[in-house]
Amino acid sequence: MNADEPEDPQRQGLRERLETILITTEKATSWHEEAGHLRALVNHEGYVPIRTRLAIEDLEFLAGARTELLRFSELGLRLLDLHQPRDAGGITSDAAHPILRCRSCMWRWPCPTFRAMSESFGREATEGP
Repeated sequence: MNADEPEDPQRQGLRERLETILITTEKATSWHEEAGHLRALVNHEGYVPIRTRLAIEDLEFLAGARTELLRFSELGLRLLDLHQPRDAGGITSDAAHPILRCRSCMWRWPCPTFRAMSESFGREATEGP
């Protein structure tokens, strides 16, 4: 891809979203030790009796969530680095908009990997899963 061309806005937005997840996760405190302490407070119904109801499954999730989210967001950034557009080098009738291919898998841009990532991570933070 020509270095003079601006970054694909959809790809740039996805990168910013993944970097935000990574930075936020790095700043968060791990719940690994706290989850261990809270496990001791689980009552006979399977919940920790505090303002919110935490099931044992919730504590298991919280114990490893930070580490898993760090790894997951790093993977997303690495995939984003691999799957990026480049000029396919073919003859086109529209010189301002050349045909682009993914530099990794060589599918037409946007490639299936980038589209899947964009559909999954490209949503606003307020949207559900």
